[in-house]
Parts: sequence; C-alpha cells; structure tokens
Amino acid sequence: MNEEKIAYTLIRSARKTFSLSVNGEGEVVVRAPRGAGKDAVDAFVLQHERWIAKRRALLAQAKPDLSDGALIKLYGVPYIIARGHGRARLSGGMLFLPAEEREAALTAILKKRARAYMTALVREYVAAYGFRCAAVRITSARGRWGSCNEKGAISFSFRTAFLSEAQARYIAVHELCHTRQLDHSPAFWQAVGKIMPDYAAVRASLRAASVVMYWL
Repeated sequence: MNEEKIAYTLIRSARKTFSLSVNGEGEVVVRAPRGAGKDAVDAFVLQHERWIAKRRALLAQAKPDLSDGALIKLYGVPYIIARGHGRARLSGGMLFLPAEEREAALTAILKKRARAYMTALVREYVAAYGFRCAAVRITSARGRWGSCNEKGAISFSFRTAFLSEAQARYIAVHELCHTRQLDHSPAFWQAVGKIMPDYAAVRASLRAASVVMYWL
C-alpha cells in the first residue's frame, strides 16, 4: 500500500459482508469474506475514511489520563490519581498507582472494584425482586457489558467500572431479567421497565460510553 492509503489488518472468514473497527491504538481492522479481492477491501476502507478519522480522534480524546493529579471516575465516584507503592489501591478519594506499568495496575484495581460493585448490585436486586442468580463473574470482555447464560450465571466486563451508577444499574437489571427470559422480546423489555422505568434513556447513553471498551 502506498502512503496515501490507510493501513489496516485484514481478517478473512466465511462471512458475506465487510466490517470495520478501530482498536484502542488507532489500528484499523477489516473483516472480509474469503473471496473478497484486495481492490474491494481497499475501496471499502477508503469509503469509511472519514469515519476512521473521527473514531481515532474520539478514542484519543477519551483515553484516560493516568498521570499524577489526574481525575478518574469509577462508577461515577471521582478519584485523584497519585503515585503509590506496591499494588494499586483506592483510599480516601485517591487512586494510588505505581510509577511504572500503570495500565496493568489500573486493570487489576478495576477488576477488584467491578467484582465488589456489580456483585452488590446483583444482590440488591435479587433481594428486592426475587431473581435467582447462579454466579457473578468479572471478565475482560470488550464486545458487551454483560451476559447471562442458560444456567443463570451472569458475567460483567471489568470496564463497567468506568460507567455511571445509573448505567451500571441498568446493566445489572438487564442481565438479571435474562435469568428469567434469555431473549429481547417485548416481555423482556417490559420486565426491565418495571424495575427501571427510565431504562431507555440510560441504555441510549451507553452508546457513547462504549468507547471505554477500547481503553485497556
């Protein structure tokens, strides 16, 4: 490819359509049918050139500042970042991170915080509405905030820690309602609405918040 073209990683599979994404490092990934020619792939990328530029700018702007004195919110609660020793920890409105490998240290504290916070929310709604939840797990999933399997085990991405309390509550309610109904039928949304009447607005806000999926 010449310098005028956008560099990308191509992944071919048994699919019928093209798809395009930009990861947290600004790298473009194209998924294409096995039989798609290079010219067709290049044309697809060129067609989405403006979207790629906007996405890269959004990701760069949204990436958290992990320097000393910077502010970061976890479930809507603000913390000031400061240099600490040993493991990352939260204390008195401060988030202490080591001088080196701060992203890895932050990931560790986010997983710990997400486990405590999301488990507490699940227990709250289980007690209030009689749900049955087999287990609560914290994962590194990027594609979804949460999931529920047929056995009633719920999983949450540790990146939910970057969300507001209202958004986290919606995700908890959404997955708990799946313990009774795994589809997204009108009956499912009616069940969500009985617990959280303003769920539609909260759900819409998650579209903009999804950029945090690419932070770590």
